[in-house]
Amino acid sequence: MLNIWPVPPVALPLPPEFFGTKNLIGMANHNATKKDVRQSAKRRERNKYYGKTTRNAIRDLKAAGENEAGKQFPLVASMIDKLAKRGIIHKNKAANLKSKLSKNAANPAK
Repeated sequence: MLNIWPVPPVALPLPPEFFGTKNLIGMANHNATKKDVRQSAKRRERNKYYGKTTRNAIRDLKAAGENEAGKQFPLVASMIDKLAKRGIIHKNKAANLKSKLSKNAANPAK
């Protein structure tokens, strides 16, 4: 299977310096709560990365020519579907995005 996500620029899990000395981890009192804070920060960074990568792919698709758009659309649509599956965006937003992009890919502005 083709991997459409490039390698993330940030090494995950995040180092302790990311949280600061008295930031989120300092507020947690129990080990499970501290772990939850670490996990949610890791998820947030990953979700931001996937969302930004998809937005960049959508931008490139809109700027692409007719032949390029036809080739790129299935990959971008797959990225949008994966965002919806992961819960990063709502499924209706994913459907609306794909609908608009398919219209633009079929009839690019000249």
